[in-house]
Amino acid sequence: MAIRHNPACKTDRGPGDNPRTQTPVQFVDVHCHCLPNLDDGPESMEEALVLCRALAADHIMTVVATPHQLGRFEDRTKAETIRRTVGVLNHALRERGIDLTVLPGAEVRVDERIDEMLAAGEILTLADAGCHVLLELPWDTLIDIEPLLVQFRLRGVKTILAHPERNGPLLERWQMLGRWMALGVGLQVTAGSLTGRWGRGIARAAWGLVAQGGRTCLATDAHDGAQCPGMTQAFAAVAARWGDAVAYSLLVENPARVIRGEELAPVFPPEERGIW
Repeated sequence: MAIRHNPACKTDRGPGDNPRTQTPVQFVDVHCHCLPNLDDGPESMEEALVLCRALAADHIMTVVATPHQLGRFEDRTKAETIRRTVGVLNHALRERGIDLTVLPGAEVRVDERIDEMLAAGEILTLADAGCHVLLELPWDTLIDIEPLLVQFRLRGVKTILAHPERNGPLLERWQMLGRWMALGVGLQVTAGSLTGRWGRGIARAAWGLVAQGGRTCLATDAHDGAQCPGMTQAFAAVAARWGDAVAYSLLVENPARVIRGEELAPVFPPEERGIW
């Protein structure tokens, strides 16, 4: 079956094309809720396939499925359940000719049991590579996760914060975030945040976080196929401001490092990083 393109996603020459080869950039998405009937993502396989078609239409070639672990979906998102569902979805993608590869992972709600559960293999790392935990902080309060970061480092595991630009309590204490980043914490900024999907305030925060120039990547945090995932649009916006090399770092190179189990690279050298 041919891929049905989301009309909101531009697939002709334009933002997201490689200006040297005039071929589409192939993105890697490390945060996406594309598995059916596990969390607040698709409720069925058909809905999951609609989302996957939108991802493929947005030039995403590899996606890490990140259903919520812990929190309110804890009973539905065990590690083996996620791995099994990824296998089922990849089979369905091949049957329908959708050119997308899905890898297992999770968006993990901060919890006092995380270190113990990680050691027991109950918490999934991104791409199941054993290197990065995508950590979700609560929306309504700020928790200093520095002790957890130290525990993770002792295990050789690094932390990537999910969508920090949409976490009000954290943005009010940016000095604390700076300390976490000094300990090697990476940031996953949502592509749609940069392009204003959630309003000017969040867009301003997203651009400010990227301007810090630390270990950062962009991802869709997509939950359904109703909207374009936004990676092509974000690539164009970043390239217009800072050039192709920075856009590649955020949307291609650093996400690829995640799935290879490698540390994120800083986006800018120290002398070029912003202060906000």
